Amino acid sequence: MLMMRDYNWAMLCSSPGGSVSMTAKELMLAEAFRKDAVSGLQKYLPRIVRCLQLLSEEEIWWRPNEASNSAGNIVLHLCGNLRQWIISGLGGTLDTRERDKEFSERGPISRRLLIGRLKKTVAEACETIVQIPDGAFSREYGIQGYRVSGLVAIAHVYEHFAYHTGQIIYLTKLKRGKDLRFTRLPAAKPAARAAGRRP
Repeated sequence: MLMMRDYNWAMLCSSPGGSVSMTAKELMLAEAFRKDAVSGLQKYLPRIVRCLQLLSEEEIWWRPNEASNSAGNIVLHLCGNLRQWIISGLGGTLDTRERDKEFSERGPISRRLLIGRLKKTVAEACETIVQIPDGAFSREYGIQGYRVSGLVAIAHVYEHFAYHTGQIIYLTKLKRGKDLRFTRLPAAKPAARAAGRRP
């Protein structure tokens, strides 16, 4: 994954003319980030789906306490964020988000409907990210009261989706009490295994 230090993010946050020109190297980095963001969303989506499949319909709407959200609320929140920041913010569709309702919902919205809504929203967001022109990376947008570049909007959504995926995984582990095996390290090479073997 590209790190923020690899790009001049400050340059992309805003500009008086609404956009700034990008060099060939900057466009190359932006294109790499575009692909990385789409890949990341597509990687985290099945993890959320798996968690929802492991939880009962009732557990999907379980809250540890009133200061915390259920997995169902988080899914609604992710859909709202993706739609507002990417599908509407960068794609130009009408912004109809009602953010407070994402957290006030107590269910039951069925597992099937939640998964279907999330898959559809992620697919639309990824399609938008893939299709936006290169100039959209440095163009200034007004989203949720913020003035940000297209690249910063994508970075926000990518980070936001990963953050909340972790919360859903944690809620699922609390209920199931087992390792979900989402993380697998590359197998060690034979020489490395031999070096680590005790006599």
